[in-house]
Amino acid sequence: MPIRSSVDEETYKNFTALKEYLSRYTKRAYLVGGAVRDIYLKNPVKDLDIEVYDIPRDKFEKIMADFGAVGVGKKFFVYKWKNIDISLPRTEKKVGKGHKAFEVRIATDEKEASKRRDFTVNALMLDIFSGRLLDFWGGKEDLENRLLRIVDKDSFAEDSLRVLRAVQFAARFGFKCEKDSVAVMRGIGLDDLSKERIFWEFEKLFLAKNLHIGTYYLFKLGVFEKLFGFRVKCREFITICKEFIKYQNSFDEENYRYYFLYILAKVLKVDITVFLSAINAPKIYERFYKKQPMPPAKIDDRYILQVALDMPISKWLEGYKPQVKKRAIKLGVYDKALETGVKSSDVIKDGFVGKDISNEIKKRKLAYIDNFLKKI
Repeated sequence: MPIRSSVDEETYKNFTALKEYLSRYTKRAYLVGGAVRDIYLKNPVKDLDIEVYDIPRDKFEKIMADFGAVGVGKKFFVYKWKNIDISLPRTEKKVGKGHKAFEVRIATDEKEASKRRDFTVNALMLDIFSGRLLDFWGGKEDLENRLLRIVDKDSFAEDSLRVLRAVQFAARFGFKCEKDSVAVMRGIGLDDLSKERIFWEFEKLFLAKNLHIGTYYLFKLGVFEKLFGFRVKCREFITICKEFIKYQNSFDEENYRYYFLYILAKVLKVDITVFLSAINAPKIYERFYKKQPMPPAKIDDRYILQVALDMPISKWLEGYKPQVKKRAIKLGVYDKALETGVKSSDVIKDGFVGKDISNEIKKRKLAYIDNFLKKI
């Protein structure tokens, strides 16, 4: 079975133990969702989702309890054991607002159960006993063509978060959204989503390998207007994408997650807090960006040295630009902050008090920079 080469030793050991246990009760159990997709893409698989058939709900609860699995979504018949989610197959029907307002019932047919999936590439099912692939919606072909295609437009629209999932999937895997699916997603509003759920999807986007593709679908699907309340002009969109295509490989790996919003805010000339508020980003993002000055139209040596008072230029997000990096290396502040020798104790000794202390420190540091530039 192809799962062996896609998971680590511990995960495979857990999977094998569960498979052997389930074999006592059923002949129909499938690996489903993103794990199957990632196996066929030859991507590492961290978490597994297994769907179990031919077991009544009451009996399923008992055998899960006996196995040591914990109910994490009993309304949806979902249990967790280590890094594996185990569930009964189900169908869902939207009956109210919010992502929990669904009428859920157990499904008995694999095709019926797979219809609730968002995209065909996520609707593949792999028999855990035989390794046989079930593909009711052409998902394997879409994987080969790197295409995101909606399984069922009616059920898809019942959870608007799937629009954002399309964006992050496209950015992570380099996929293209199928034309009719784009039309469906453009017509779906996002005003019913909690900010917490929105951030989960954006966090995956921030770490994606194809940020220009994510930007394209934020633009194409109207997400800028729906979430952030403004329209991105075509020339702005092109500028953003060019930045990602040209420079993404130069981003500092440690701070990679912060570049996406930084570049959006810089190009669009929008206060970055507009984005942070709309997606309810954790405070760590706000604290990080507060320390990151947005660059002026022209970055000269004096400005680079001013930034270097607080951090090495390699840790300034604008340091991804070759011209900035080149100048910072020449000035000796790319990998280390600028040392001026200005000490608060000396300022206090000279008689400065209160707010005047910080003002004098800043004045002396700027004077140091000016003298430094005269010598080079």
